[in-house]
Amino acid sequence: MIAIDYKALKSALATPCKIAIIPHRNPDGDAIGSTLALCHYLKKLGHEAVVVSPNEAPSFLHWMPGFETILNFENHRDLALKTLEQASFVFTLDFNHLSRVGHDMQPNLERLKTTFVMIDHHQQPDTYAKYTYSDTEICATCQMVYHFIEAMGDLHLIDKDIANCLYTGILTDTGSFKFASTTATTHKVAAALIDKGAQNASIHRAIYDTNSPSRLHLLGCALKNMEILPEFHTAIIHLSQAELDQFDYKKGDTEGLVNYGLSIKGIVFAVIFIENAAEKIVKISFRSQGSFSVNEFARAHFNGGGHDNAAGGRGEDSLENTITYFKSILPKYKNQLDK
Repeated sequence: MIAIDYKALKSALATPCKIAIIPHRNPDGDAIGSTLALCHYLKKLGHEAVVVSPNEAPSFLHWMPGFETILNFENHRDLALKTLEQASFVFTLDFNHLSRVGHDMQPNLERLKTTFVMIDHHQQPDTYAKYTYSDTEICATCQMVYHFIEAMGDLHLIDKDIANCLYTGILTDTGSFKFASTTATTHKVAAALIDKGAQNASIHRAIYDTNSPSRLHLLGCALKNMEILPEFHTAIIHLSQAELDQFDYKKGDTEGLVNYGLSIKGIVFAVIFIENAAEKIVKISFRSQGSFSVNEFARAHFNGGGHDNAAGGRGEDSLENTITYFKSILPKYKNQLDK
């Protein structure tokens, strides 16, 4: 763990100022939940805080308190750039390398002459931030924001809106509290957030009970495409751009699909390959259970990374060739997968 010098940061934040808060590109529940929660908290301290997202979040997160105030870098570039340039502090949440904001936004962050603060739980953090709070053992950045507010001595400032945002990120990044990274402390934080007003049942419905017919048809297509490689305890799912178009794909529709592979008895490694014609890449999500590190696998072969049991990456060849390459390197990991 890398801990912030809270005394120094609290002193630096003593005078109200302009602050930008940034999630990673293609933000999920933890990224949006943590940034919005921090934004609400910093506003309570008197700061002029704004969340600047690299691009749009899935529609099932649009209900979150304060979502309408988020600046979308893709859609409001000039205003977003002005906000970043005027910020005295830039908080980056749920990522630890500036490349995670995308090629368009990254150089604009790199040229800023401002104070960066990182709060993140992914492995191998970069060193761009003056203040870094990094803990790979914590399940969600939203839990870290709770501990951050606690360390600043301000738990009494957590209201219903902050609680709802933080609970959302913890819920989604733990897979509804089922992943191994969920600890007793996680449950205690979740309980405290419910006491603060988090509407746990409503949040679960808003996140998971919003299927459209087209999304369910896309799920059916993904499951039909699933390939099991029993000799490597691996399950593969793939979706082409044509299939995404056929079933009217919307951002967030493929969220969680990779976990279907991991739910099969005997499978310890699950992967989904999703073609993105616009960006000319294949987006890849990796999941594992047990000791097999998909973080190391993604870093070694697919320009990615993340956590030991959940990581992402990308391929820059065709969908077919990317899958073929993936299969070709599996034998190198047979002994690890057999464990």
